[in-house]
Amino acid sequence: MTRLNATTLTFAAGMLLATGVACAQSITLTSKYPGKVYLLPATLETTQWGWFDNAQPPVLSVSSGDTVVMETMMHAHNQVVPGKTIEELKKLRTDNPGRGPHTVTGPIFVNGAEPGDVLKVKIQRIVPRAYGTNFNIPGMFGQFPKSFQDGQVKYLYLDMDRMVTEFLPGVYVPLKPFPGTIGVARAEPGRYSSVPPGEYGGNMDIRELSEGATLYVPVWVKGALLWSGDSHAAQGNGEVNLTAIETAYKELAVTVDVIKGKKLDFPRIETATAWITMGFDKDLNLALEQARTQTVKFLAEQRDISAADAGKLMPRVSDCRISQVVNIKKGIHCMSPKDVKAKVMMPERPVAETRDYFVTVGNDADMNKAMDDASMAMIGLLQEKKGLTRLDAYGLASVAMDCRVGDVSGSEKHVHCVLPKSLWQPLKTRKI
Repeated sequence: MTRLNATTLTFAAGMLLATGVACAQSITLTSKYPGKVYLLPATLETTQWGWFDNAQPPVLSVSSGDTVVMETMMHAHNQVVPGKTIEELKKLRTDNPGRGPHTVTGPIFVNGAEPGDVLKVKIQRIVPRAYGTNFNIPGMFGQFPKSFQDGQVKYLYLDMDRMVTEFLPGVYVPLKPFPGTIGVARAEPGRYSSVPPGEYGGNMDIRELSEGATLYVPVWVKGALLWSGDSHAAQGNGEVNLTAIETAYKELAVTVDVIKGKKLDFPRIETATAWITMGFDKDLNLALEQARTQTVKFLAEQRDISAADAGKLMPRVSDCRISQVVNIKKGIHCMSPKDVKAKVMMPERPVAETRDYFVTVGNDADMNKAMDDASMAMIGLLQEKKGLTRLDAYGLASVAMDCRVGDVSGSEKHVHCVLPKSLWQPLKTRKI
C-alpha cells in the first residue's frame, strides 16, 4: 500500500467527497490516531443546516476502527461570524422556521453498523477556531424569552494558550471544547430539526463529552450515519440563554468502532473517571425520571445488583446536573464513578454563598420551576453583587453557571446553581 504524505492525503480526501463516492477508500499516513485516517472538510456539500435526514447520502464511508478528522462550521452555514448583528441573527431564525441553527458535518457511513449495534465514538482531539460567540435572540428561545425581549451578541477571542476567554472586562471563562451535537440517524425516516436530543444522541449539550471522552450510542439505521456540529468552546450546565460559547472546529478527530452484541437503548458517555447516563424530555421532571431510570439500569449492570439496590445506591454515588433547558427537550445527566471501590466525594450543593461560589437555590415540587427560580435568582444576583447588565448576567450564567440536582427523594425537588468567583480576575495592563 502506498503511504501518502499530508498534501496527497488532503487531495485524496477532497476527491473522495467531490466525486460523491461513499465507499470506504484506503487513505493512510503515519498518525497518532488509530486505524485509517480520513479528512472531512466542512463545505456546503458535506454539511446540513439545521436538520437530520437518514435519506441524506453519506459524504464519507469508513470502517470500524478508523479515525475521521473533520471540520465543522459556525451556525447557519457559517453566517454567524463576527460582524453579524443580533437583528441579523434573529432574521436567520425567523426566515428559516422548522430548522435548527446548527450546521452539522456528515453523515458518515460506518461499514458494518446495523440496527441493534452500538457505535463507539472516541473524541481524540478538538481544535477550535480563534473566536466564539454567545448570543440570545430577543423574545425567542432560551429559558426566559418573555423576560428578555431585548437581545445581544458577543464575539469572543478564544485564548487556547491560557484556555480562557475574556467574556467581560476582567471576567475570564475557562475553555473546555466539546461537540454540543454529535449523534447518529434516527430510526424514523424523514427530515427532523437538529434541536432536540434523543436516543440517537444529537444536541445533548453535555460538557463532559470533551477530549478523551467516549460516546456510546445505539445504532438505528444501517451504517449508523454519524453527524457532528454545534461546536462549543465552553458551556454552563443549563445553557440558559440558548447558547454556549459557540464556535467551529478546525479539527474534531473521532475514532469510531462498531460494537456487536451490546444491548443499549440510550446513549452513554465514558470519561476517565465516570460513566454518564442521561434523560431528555420537554418536562424536566420527566427528564429526571428518565435519567434516574438509565442510571439505575447502569448501576445494576456495573455492580451486578438488583434494580432495587441500584435505586438505593444512586443518591449516594451519582452526581446529576442539568445539562440544558433550551433544546425543546430539556436534559439531565448523571455521573457515576467507574471505580466501584472508590470513596465517592459528591460535589457540594451549597444553599448560600461560599468563599468560592455565588449560589442560588430553587425548591419546588415541579423541577421546571425549581430550575427557573434558581437560575433567574443567579441572573439577579450577578446584577446586584457584580454590577452586570441584565443581558450580560444572562449570558455569563449561560456559559459558566453549574446547575446541580439536589435532593429529589421527597415531595420537593432542589436545584443548586453555583458560579465560580474565580472568573473575576484583575485586569492586566496591556503594553502596546
